[in-house]
Amino acid sequence: MGIFSDEIEKLATDVLEQCRQKKWQLATAESCTGGLIGGALTDIAGSSDVFDRGFITYSNKAKARVIGVSTDILRAHGAVSEETAREMALGALKTAGANLTVAVTGIAGPGGGGPGKPVGLVHFAVATEDGVLEHRKMEYGDLGRSEVRLATVTTALEMLLAAAS
Repeated sequence: MGIFSDEIEKLATDVLEQCRQKKWQLATAESCTGGLIGGALTDIAGSSDVFDRGFITYSNKAKARVIGVSTDILRAHGAVSEETAREMALGALKTAGANLTVAVTGIAGPGGGGPGKPVGLVHFAVATEDGVLEHRKMEYGDLGRSEVRLATVTTALEMLLAAAS
């Protein structure tokens, strides 16, 4: 038995298998989850043939320096935005040289929310080497920090699976 729920473990296994079949390398760019998506993937034995790396870019400085998110985007839209999630996914794709990436940025709580950006808001982006870029905005609500983060992991894995299928 792994660290994560059966649902997350199955999703992670399926993502790895789909990427394995395509001979794809996978990378993550994580903010609010702090590496939990990469953790879910690497909780599966044999994941090293698919999972290349994870970027935990919690601060704006890390988002800009490590994966190349534009400081203009961060200033104009903030860390928790569609624009930032998209740049995170594309930056991770380019920096890792991967075939598939997912990026997440959000407000897990309990504080940190505000007008237009409530606790539980998470922006996702998935990028593939062929230029497909999907964005999703989820508002989980103020479920508690751990529950928002785990819900984010589930959604991110679902998006990765759809992109790899």
